[in-house]
Amino acid sequence: MQNKSNIIHNKKPYSIGIIGGGQLALMLVEAAKNRELKVCVQTRSSSDPGSKKADCVIQADPLQTKGNKSLLNECEKVIFENEWVKIDKLRQIGSSNYFIPNLDSIAPLVDRISQKKFIDKLNLPSPKWIFFEDYKKLDNELKEKWSFPLMAKSLKGGYDGKGNKKILNRDSLDSFANKINSDEWLLEEWVDYEKEFALVGSRDLKGNIRLFPIVETFQSNNVCHWVISPAKTNYDIDLFALNIFSSIVNELNYQGVLGIEFFFGEKGLMINEIAPRTHNSGHFSIEACNSSQFDQHICISSGIQPPEIQMKCDGSLMVNLLGLKKNFPLTIEERINKLSEIKGANLHWYGKVKETCGRKMGHITFLLFERDYEKRVEKCKKILNEVTSIWPSPHL
Repeated sequence: MQNKSNIIHNKKPYSIGIIGGGQLALMLVEAAKNRELKVCVQTRSSSDPGSKKADCVIQADPLQTKGNKSLLNECEKVIFENEWVKIDKLRQIGSSNYFIPNLDSIAPLVDRISQKKFIDKLNLPSPKWIFFEDYKKLDNELKEKWSFPLMAKSLKGGYDGKGNKKILNRDSLDSFANKINSDEWLLEEWVDYEKEFALVGSRDLKGNIRLFPIVETFQSNNVCHWVISPAKTNYDIDLFALNIFSSIVNELNYQGVLGIEFFFGEKGLMINEIAPRTHNSGHFSIEACNSSQFDQHICISSGIQPPEIQMKCDGSLMVNLLGLKKNFPLTIEERINKLSEIKGANLHWYGKVKETCGRKMGHITFLLFERDYEKRVEKCKKILNEVTSIWPSPHL
């Protein structure tokens, strides 16, 4: 009989496993490579962005339990590209401790309803909401307390403008209700915001919090078009955002990177949505900071002490490159070549096989060295005009 004390427990071949293979997975793989860590990705296709630079690819639907098991067998820790995962099935195949963030931390954030309930539990500022089905059961007097417009949101799967519908009046609400399963939607009060902010930060294994600068995001058709960092804020906004972030990650005992989208207006900061992962609004950090959001997440997941976050410049502009219609006069190759020629361009191309209208195909970042915010904005507008003359937003 073998003496157990003499058994050598070899480490698994890959430091990090990633469930999902989109562009966030690609940039996580790149960050891991910079740390000389080996990565395995579970994704549907070997042509997905995350597969391009991974050391290993498990070709399986990210929601497929068999593929999840294979990933756990091969990797020391497993992280998520997005939050649309099946927590109950993951609990059945392995300890929550294999995952970063752990399953208990991510569970309240995987869909809009659980997020809303969690935000309410912490008494954090966010728009008033109600289940669509519950709204339908209200008497007319109570319905009158919900003024139009309203925002309808699907409970699951909403991102990049998907699963959102602005409801202008009673007739459009009735028409919309006839087209969807109202059990799968909620209604939210309309917020007349002045600006949209986002905050990305990390919480490490010891509970230390690190924050990137608050950024301002600019949307087209509910999809982020461009981001300026840092946003023009003040001490009160910064402190309140920090308190909100800290309240969320500490309550959840959260480990890893998390992003929060905010509305800002007369009512101050209000949480729009929480993303328990790296976030589009934090892409600027790859060039603009000493440690990117992807580096922070990789460090925390692999047990490396993450660096304190510092900007390497006065600001930055990040522009999303969204898929255009088939009849656009410039080919993808022509657009990429022209963008690459712009002074100061840092182009990230995701390598997606198919361009469809509105799909995130890449992004481009420019560092700004103007100390005055207004001068940075002026510079941003000039650069943005140059970028959009080559690659416009499909939603404008």
